[in-house]
Amino acid sequence: MTLSTTEKNRLKSQYGPWTLVTGASSGIGLELATRLAEAGLNIVLNARRQAELDEIAHNLRANYGIETITVASDLSNSEGPQVLIEAVKAIEIGLFIASAGFGTSGSFQGAKLADERNMLRVNCEALLVLTHHFSQKFVANKRGGIILMSSLVSFQGVPNAAHYAATKAYVQSLAEGLYHELKPFNVDVLAAAPGPVSSGFGQRANLVMNGAASPAQIGIPILKALGRQNVVLPGFLSKFLTYSLSTVPRWGKVRIMKLVMGGMTKHQGLS
Repeated sequence: MTLSTTEKNRLKSQYGPWTLVTGASSGIGLELATRLAEAGLNIVLNARRQAELDEIAHNLRANYGIETITVASDLSNSEGPQVLIEAVKAIEIGLFIASAGFGTSGSFQGAKLADERNMLRVNCEALLVLTHHFSQKFVANKRGGIILMSSLVSFQGVPNAAHYAATKAYVQSLAEGLYHELKPFNVDVLAAAPGPVSSGFGQRANLVMNGAASPAQIGIPILKALGRQNVVLPGFLSKFLTYSLSTVPRWGKVRIMKLVMGGMTKHQGLS
């Protein structure tokens, strides 16, 4: 999939000159950063490992002739979001993409509390701090865009991924509310809710995700939806499951998701 010239120009004029992407070293974050660099936006890349960020930054500059800045910070650390904010305070950022996040799976009572707290900090607290900062900045500028990475699991409880689904429900609800709050100030907010995506996410969450989409199949639909709608379901599986379950009561969706997650975690003995 590729962005048309018209679409590239739209993204650059509405959200340039700089984009900040968290979780930019892999998966959807890297794909979005690459596509926006292709559209001519300069990119601030954030993730935990400096060496990986430097290599990606070099490639984006060489391939697309843009400017890049790298900021290595761990968003599971309480100081991580502020480190990032301080690093970019003098940069004219017009688009913030909160792609950093990870998941856990298996029984909630058997999980390591430290892992669950770290996930909560990255998926929710860091996202809150950064979204609050950039919403204020964009409102003052009367322009900007915010993409928050939700998930297919955000729309109901999910046994065997109960806490992860809860963190994504937070993201989904926040994005839907902010879409209406910030729209009068010419600030666009989008909740992107993909289904399974082939990346490091599945390995970290101990999941086997058959039929997962590639990041390349997810990135462009997200960027095309920005400024045009408040929720996007990128990828065939996300659309199929969401629309096919649209008439199922919430309790029924929870039971179906229990079966889905059971299949994903069975090989790990977690179901």
